Amino acid sequence: MRSVDEITGGKRLRRMRKADWARRLVRETELTVNDLIWPIFLIEGEDQTEDIAAMPGVQRLSVDRAVKAAEEAAKLGIPAIATFPNVAMEKRDTTGSHALDADNLINRATRAIKAAVPEIGIITDAALDPFTDHGHDGILRNGIIVNDESVEQIARAAVSQAEAGADIIAPSDMMDGRIGAIRDALDEAGFQDVAIMSYATKFASACYGPYREAIGTSGLLKGDKKTYYIDPANTEEALRETEADIEEGADMVMVKPGQPYLDICRRVKETFQVPTFVYQVSGEYAMIEAAAANGWIDGERVMLESLLAFKRAGCDGILTYFAPRVAEILRSGG
Repeated sequence: MRSVDEITGGKRLRRMRKADWARRLVRETELTVNDLIWPIFLIEGEDQTEDIAAMPGVQRLSVDRAVKAAEEAAKLGIPAIATFPNVAMEKRDTTGSHALDADNLINRATRAIKAAVPEIGIITDAALDPFTDHGHDGILRNGIIVNDESVEQIARAAVSQAEAGADIIAPSDMMDGRIGAIRDALDEAGFQDVAIMSYATKFASACYGPYREAIGTSGLLKGDKKTYYIDPANTEEALRETEADIEEGADMVMVKPGQPYLDICRRVKETFQVPTFVYQVSGEYAMIEAAAANGWIDGERVMLESLLAFKRAGCDGILTYFAPRVAEILRSGG
């Protein structure tokens, strides 16, 4: 039998794995606090928090509590937060008209956070699903999500959010043409410096359930979202969607969900070479938390490994509910 040196040609790759210092010297991918965006959920009221059953450790926050969360994020060095409202049912309708209210929950939170923590970035979603009584991301007419009318309303909502102080508009609705319409509307309203982070490849995934509970749409949704979200089987379509959004004026693009779509993350980054983000969605978070709670996995290690995978796949940043926990670990040198 040949010796190991004969088999490998003298290449001993384990040499650089023998000690922690050696592994750190040759490490190819690093996760830092600068990679994190923290999504938070909003509710009405004052000094209010509500636990989300399907997302242990995550809460809905009243605006004053959201301000404190933003202050915590800033102290941890997290660059930005993303806000998602749980809108009172009496304010929801078929067209999601409350999205245009300058004093809605998203806009009030933005103004309050910007006043208290001006150094942190605020990302808002102009999609209509938190504001509709049917749980869809656009306007429902005769059982169909109408594209062009939805785009017009989404663009108006984006301007309202910019007026409140949002730094980045991140439309998650997947309507055709919405990036160009939002860019035009922002520019015409004098918000040329407000950026757009497009949910360019948002798949019709089964991983969104806990999020829908968090924003109060899980019991409302009529039908599904397959007529406007991307089929999970399709890669080339995802690339076409991304290309279209970049051409329409997106400054950044996003892949959603994350872990099942690492191949999409890599292809988007390599193909377009634009800032590429990923959303580790509620279902991904819930699966890690549930397995950890049952003692089946080391939750902290799996959490960090999952985020490192996104960086390795080429992502520039990650929206994750783990953000403050990870930031604490990174700050302590963990």
